Amino acid sequence: MKKIEVLVKKLIDTKKTISTMESCTGGELANAITDCTDSSKIFKFGAVTYSNEYKIKMGVDKKIIDKFTVYSTETAKSMSKCISQFTDSDYGIGITGKLKKFDETNPHGEDDIVFVAIYDKMHDNFYELKLKVPFEKRAQNKKYVIDKIASKLSKIIN
Repeated sequence: MKKIEVLVKKLIDTKKTISTMESCTGGELANAITDCTDSSKIFKFGAVTYSNEYKIKMGVDKKIIDKFTVYSTETAKSMSKCISQFTDSDYGIGITGKLKKFDETNPHGEDDIVFVAIYDKMHDNFYELKLKVPFEKRAQNKKYVIDKIASKLSKIIN
């Protein structure tokens, strides 16, 4: 059984819900979740906010992006909490970073680093991952990030 399937089963068993706000992974986490049987019981909403404009429209404070850059733990945390609040989900996942590509629009921030935040609404707590992506191909890096998120959240769920 894949890690994402284990995660979805744990969410179903604990009757917890999840929503995602993804940037660099482009909806890969939402796709992986919805590939699992019965994911409709736990998955509420997925937003791909590739641009700063839409992160802000979804609730991320522009001041956070301006101060810390869009590629930061602080932005990922804001994304995760905003999506959890927007959908009233138990867990919100925020993902932002660079996957083997320079970003002319956002030149600041470390290359090949992905910032992930998991917001746990019940405990008003954040869990963070800062991942150095190891592969040359973006698709492989997306799968790597999703695998790390599935492992982390599976450990968090009670």
